[in-house]
Amino acid sequence: MTTQSTVKVQLVRSPIGTKVSHRATVRGLGLRKLNSVSELQDTPAVRGMINKISYLVKVL
Repeated sequence: MTTQSTVKVQLVRSPIGTKVSHRATVRGLGLRKLNSVSELQDTPAVRGMINKISYLVKVL
């Protein structure tokens, strides 16, 4: 049984006024409201999404 490491991401800036693709990435990470936190599996795809919107989120 393998255990995947996880990463917690918090939305710290509003996606209003950002590119449509960045807003879609925020939703794809499971973040809705400001300061909402989502716990995700630590995969290269998730890391890429976090990197794309790094100015909107904080990794906990």
